[in-house]
Amino acid sequence: MSAPFDIVIHGATGFTGRLVAEYMAQRYPNAGNPEGIRWAMGGRSADKLAVVRDEIGAPADTPLVVTDLADPASLSALMSCTRLVLTTVGPYQLYGNELVAACAASGVHYVDLCGEPAWMRLMIEAHEATAKKSGARIVFSCGFDSIPFDLGVFHLQEAFRAKYGHAAPRVRGRVRKMKGTFSGGTAASLKATMAAAAKDPRVLDWLRTPFALTPGFTGPKQPSGNKPMVDEALGAVNGEGVWCAPFVMAAINTKNVHRSNALLGHAWGTDFVYDEMLITGPGARGEQIAQHVAADKSLGGEGGPKPGEGPSKEERESGFYDVLFLGEDAQGQRLSVGVSGDKDPGYGSTSKMIAESAVCLLKDAGALPGGIWTTAPAMGAALIARLQANAGLRFGVEG
Repeated sequence: MSAPFDIVIHGATGFTGRLVAEYMAQRYPNAGNPEGIRWAMGGRSADKLAVVRDEIGAPADTPLVVTDLADPASLSALMSCTRLVLTTVGPYQLYGNELVAACAASGVHYVDLCGEPAWMRLMIEAHEATAKKSGARIVFSCGFDSIPFDLGVFHLQEAFRAKYGHAAPRVRGRVRKMKGTFSGGTAASLKATMAAAAKDPRVLDWLRTPFALTPGFTGPKQPSGNKPMVDEALGAVNGEGVWCAPFVMAAINTKNVHRSNALLGHAWGTDFVYDEMLITGPGARGEQIAQHVAADKSLGGEGGPKPGEGPSKEERESGFYDVLFLGEDAQGQRLSVGVSGDKDPGYGSTSKMIAESAVCLLKDAGALPGGIWTTAPAMGAALIARLQANAGLRFGVEG
């Protein structure tokens, strides 16, 4: 007997979860959407789910599913009623263990917004073999961390190979512009990770290495990107070098990119080198901004956003991001790709990206075997096409 739902949004009463549900109600309404997707809102309280359903303007007959993962019976019922669980409930190291285990064992697919690499490594070790056996396709990091970066490198490598006949062994990811806030879940995940590192020395080791998500493989030394610098690859502006600052999401994005390379059979080479930084501009002004960014520790501070909180609709709508990817080979041949999003990264764009990832995993990745995946090897060009058609992202070769 087939499951009644294709997707259950676990955490639909949370700030990001309700944005996902709102997007699904608009893009994939249960009454006759062209993809044939059947979805439901999930959360611990049926009453709260009903309130959120009405507040986001979803139809009154939108299915509601109680998903109390602390209750084994509720977790088992969830596994039997859906093909895929989309979860926005983090930190995942606190609230995701039982869900990943259940999906891996039951053959239910899974997508999340995880930016917690040490927890992801633990899940790979604990559940990848089970997911391969059951056919469950588990895809972490389906939001701002790390879709624009993982798929940006993938898109660059496809274009580089088409032009030069081989992959680029050196790629730089450079955030050119960004307006918007990181989510409260990101801040909470950082705090939880630091707490975990104090208890388990392996966590600190995994945070330090770019190859934390490629068990059994360690590539060449990678640029650290943790200090302001002039990036010669960006050339000069009015005769002055262009400064870059550390990018806070690099610690997770780089690990996902290296896992993608490994899952693709090291299609980009076992000598592949990748780093990410934030462009702050040329000359003394650029250096001043870079130093300020490097000294900013507010993401993990007490004044940052809390889980369940977020910016207003106007703030989400006015947000954006623009990332440059530069590929280069040993002969000095170069190619660049730009990736941009039309909403703030932490909420507006992220909620659309994870929704499209869930749909793509069900509709366009039928040949993908079970396992724990990243977005590029799991969905690649198909997800890029969906994101460009529906979610306000743009991927383009620039030269």
